[in-house]
Amino acid sequence: MDTLLTIQQVVERTGLTAHTLRYYERIGLIRPVGRAASGHRQYSAADVGWLDFMRCLRSTGMPIREVKRYAELFAQGDSTLADRRALLENHRRRIEDNLRELSKSLDAIKYKIATYQELEAQAIDRFQQVPSGD
Repeated sequence: MDTLLTIQQVVERTGLTAHTLRYYERIGLIRPVGRAASGHRQYSAADVGWLDFMRCLRSTGMPIREVKRYAELFAQGDSTLADRRALLENHRRRIEDNLRELSKSLDAIKYKIATYQELEAQAIDRFQQVPSGD
């Protein structure tokens, strides 16, 4: 039998907030999760795996509407494999574009840091070369 997790345990494992978990369920990003006799949500390992992937998509900038589209396609089964692949390929291209831009920005920042380090070293050299006035 699959071990079921409470919402707090899922929060600890995924880093998502309880509010986010409820929101994702409400808007259909995750299927309605099971409930204990007390009415508390119970998440399966499959639910947690799905949430981890949703977090991956969101943390890489995929808009909620696209994540929802992916979830809808997934729910429709294997007939949507090509559509899901295409959606992920488009997202991968956006991520790669963003990484190229970030790399350019990082290079500019590294250059500026190196420039400041050089200027600081020159300033120290000039300070040390001040005549003693003897």
